[in-house]
Amino acid sequence: MTSSRQWVLRRRADGAPRPEDVELVDAVLPPPGEGEVLVRNEYVSVEPYMQGRMGDRVTYVDPYALDEPMEGPAVGRVVESRAADVPVGTWVRHGLGWRDLACLPAADVDVLDVGGLPPEAFLGVLGQTGLTAYVGLLRIGALQPGETVFVSAAGGAVGSVVGQVARALGCRVIGSVGSAAKATHLEQELGFDAAFSYRDGPVRASLAAALERVGSDGVDVYFDNVAGEQLECALRVMRERGRIVLCGAISTYDATAPVPGPRNLIRAIWQRVRLEGFIVGDHADATEEFLSQMGQWLRDGTVRQEQTVFGGGIEDCWPAFESMLTGGTSGKTLIHVGDGAAPA
Repeated sequence: MTSSRQWVLRRRADGAPRPEDVELVDAVLPPPGEGEVLVRNEYVSVEPYMQGRMGDRVTYVDPYALDEPMEGPAVGRVVESRAADVPVGTWVRHGLGWRDLACLPAADVDVLDVGGLPPEAFLGVLGQTGLTAYVGLLRIGALQPGETVFVSAAGGAVGSVVGQVARALGCRVIGSVGSAAKATHLEQELGFDAAFSYRDGPVRASLAAALERVGSDGVDVYFDNVAGEQLECALRVMRERGRIVLCGAISTYDATAPVPGPRNLIRAIWQRVRLEGFIVGDHADATEEFLSQMGQWLRDGTVRQEQTVFGGGIEDCWPAFESMLTGGTSGKTLIHVGDGAAPA
């Protein structure tokens, strides 16, 4: 029998999650059965969508079960195996995060060909995060070289990849973030053409100034991670036949009552703008193409993994989650739960 520590949901979150909603507990895992593997997690990821799973509303994914371990993306190494095709020592990715050890069927893990790449990248630019950015821009946004892209929450896990991919494809890129320091980082380190903090003045004026800086009279593709005011402001400057990619709605996640939609939605009619939401899980057929292209970009430095790593072990899952939800992290938010040294 093996001991594991895991985070359990004790009560439904009402609005912003609170520490008393969860508990870190010790659990005893049975040895792997036939066809199963025991994985020692090295990194686990916390994601904005997990806030929705802590409530009782059914969305595109079921809520977490009360008094059961929470789930989420993780990468680790197999330490025990009863599956011949997934031997001990194999790097794998799976969905049983929020814990330091996981026992699960070998059929439920992705075997990773790390190939000299950092394993945590398979939770970020080479994982669901990167695929979301890639599919959102190319399939939903139908991005073309030379277009102007605006992305909200551009310092986050998905947004930071969106901006880098758009630049790699020859587009002008504007990003909005939560601080002037993050805006400077996007411009100086990630190649954004312009960035601004939505806290430093009216978004409408900041976006207009950013468009002037990049020499564009409007936005062709808006990649929306925030909704609310920023979606309304983007609608004001969309070019004819522009595309709005509806990926997230961070500004609404703490709401306990219905949030009004944009007051200027009629502009989508006037400008023939297409608004389309998507769930990345519907686009698994893009994975092979995505991994080939993104792997190349990662290796040659065109795209890099932006990340904030909490190195305090499984205990850091909740502080990392809270920090991510309140804008205290940049890029992918990860918790290093393994035995080795965490990356800087």
